[in-house]
Amino acid sequence: MNKAHILGKKALNWGLDLVLPPRCPITGDTVRTVGAISPRAWKEITFIAPPYCTCCGIPFAIDLDMKGLNPDDFLCTDCISSTRAFDQAKSLFVYDDGSRKMILSFKHGDAIHLHTTLAPLLCKTGVEFLSPDSIIVPVPLHWMRLVKRRYNQAAILGNEVAKLSGLTCWPDALIRTRPTPPQGHKTAKDRKQNVSGAFDINPPYTKKLSGREIVLIDDVFTTGATLEECSKVLKTAGARSVNILTLARAVKE
Repeated sequence: MNKAHILGKKALNWGLDLVLPPRCPITGDTVRTVGAISPRAWKEITFIAPPYCTCCGIPFAIDLDMKGLNPDDFLCTDCISSTRAFDQAKSLFVYDDGSRKMILSFKHGDAIHLHTTLAPLLCKTGVEFLSPDSIIVPVPLHWMRLVKRRYNQAAILGNEVAKLSGLTCWPDALIRTRPTPPQGHKTAKDRKQNVSGAFDINPPYTKKLSGREIVLIDDVFTTGATLEECSKVLKTAGARSVNILTLARAVKE
């Protein structure tokens, strides 16, 4: 690419930004680059910080200054009462009014450019999961839903995380064997039943997963039913570990 071409491209981008300036997907405020989040939007997002459950990553609303408590040993009641199929899970921020619009825009509104903003943040959140031997595996969509939506937001995010961390992404290692109704507005029990048996290993990857450290990626951790089911399938296929990274974590009020 010669210098004249580069200058021409910069001039074109400048002209487009002048006529149609990039806007924040949450607030609509003008921002510097496509996919950027405005300062006003950042203030509305609740980032997850310690203390949180060291297994599922759900944040705790307690005082860090309380004596005799070690945040590294915290487990939530769900993780204490039942064994998880995955090893650990972490999320970037709480799924609430501050983040919902951004997530839905990324998931359903064709705002796939948001991966340029979200993936670097997710890499920092899950840095301890992203070892040199890790393989990124996104939660899959059923092919009928993929045709309707035209993209899998988890796969887009997974590919970008892999690119930034120098890892390999297997976007088709997991397959959804049957279409499942949307999980929204379902109880935890109904969510579990809805996705039971709905995932399998794509045959070409059956032997490749043995002994692998898997980082499972999705957009939102709600009850964990989908992520648990995917983790079970991966562990059954021989995965040594399954750690989960999601953008957002639903928190009971």
